[in-house]
Amino acid sequence: MKLTMKIVAATAMMIAAGVSFAQKGETVKMVRIDPLTGLLGPVGVSQIKGYQFFAEKFSGAGNPAGVKFEITPIDNKLSPAESLNALKAAIDQGARYIVQGNGSSVALALSDAVTKHNERNPGKEVLYLNDSAVDPDLTNSKCSYWHFRFDADTTMKMEAMSSFMVDQKDIKKVYLLNQNYSHGHQVAKYAKETLARKRPDIQIVGEDLHPIAQVRDFAPYIAKIKASGADTVITGNWGSDLSLLIKAANEGGYNGKFFTYYAGVTGTPTALGQNGAGRVYQIAYNHYNMGGQMDKWMKEFKAKYNDDFYTGSTIRIYEMLGAAMAKAKSTDPVKVAAALEGMKVKSFNGEVEMRKTDHQLQQPLYMSVWEKASAKYPYSPENTGMTMVPLKEYPNYVSSTPTSCQMKRP
Repeated sequence: MKLTMKIVAATAMMIAAGVSFAQKGETVKMVRIDPLTGLLGPVGVSQIKGYQFFAEKFSGAGNPAGVKFEITPIDNKLSPAESLNALKAAIDQGARYIVQGNGSSVALALSDAVTKHNERNPGKEVLYLNDSAVDPDLTNSKCSYWHFRFDADTTMKMEAMSSFMVDQKDIKKVYLLNQNYSHGHQVAKYAKETLARKRPDIQIVGEDLHPIAQVRDFAPYIAKIKASGADTVITGNWGSDLSLLIKAANEGGYNGKFFTYYAGVTGTPTALGQNGAGRVYQIAYNHYNMGGQMDKWMKEFKAKYNDDFYTGSTIRIYEMLGAAMAKAKSTDPVKVAAALEGMKVKSFNGEVEMRKTDHQLQQPLYMSVWEKASAKYPYSPENTGMTMVPLKEYPNYVSSTPTSCQMKRP
């Protein structure tokens, strides 16, 4: 009897101290801060559908902690300043889990702001879950204990991309075209570094940086690429900046190859059309023809929203949060962060691991190419009759890159 009274008293004290437990039916509030308007808005709109779709799949019995996931979006208009206002609003609304991905400039601002908030507000900590922002600095020189990245960073993708290009002997002259912000700068930097190491015979014949989400006609850039004699373009562009680039290439008669990170993202499949067949490559942690459970989910998603699901890190976030909350027996971000470190889960492409050193997910990567859909690879994004055909899988150890992160733990 005395023991029971002690347990009750201890529980009451923990509740009074604001400690929360992952109990069946408890709601975990998440807010995604990303663009929902402007040229890049369609990407964010499609992604929030994915988050809401999988919140249902992974809630309750769908996760080992038995919690309910609830996610709402805030439009940041791709602005770091707007994002900081959105972060404050989300925290005021009681969200302890912040999700973002589109734009590394936003990601760097959010990571810094979340770290400062947690230092100043013990007991009210929040976690920042990064689904798509791939600037390597986020898990290197500017790493934060409160930031976890579920995408593969630029160095990882470039490591796999360059490994593929080693065997493409017809690639001799490369043009680098990227968006003028941290992500685009890093793509250009690591492309030059990895190619110099693995294919020193390849010439970089041109390099351009353009304003993000502002260029509506890429014809002048295509003219420069053609004039340079480049047989291949490497670009980290995404959203309208990739679809309009490909559109201009098709219209301008440029027949070289494109090596991309985001060819499967909203708007780009339509721009690729049939002209991109065999010429547009994508390095990513998933593709449209993963098969298995992913195939069933994608078909269901398309039937429900008449849209294509492509941000697989959404699934990973729910998988890992559920597992971490079960392990921590709590939804308290401090305890969940500790449980996430070093965590391994079986996901849609095998086992993935949240590396403890820098909070960078270690995962396989795939090189795929744009081709006509077939019985073997049937999924057709944006009803184009085309698809991304997988060419090569790079296991975790191939795409893994070292980190300089000196993690400051609370």
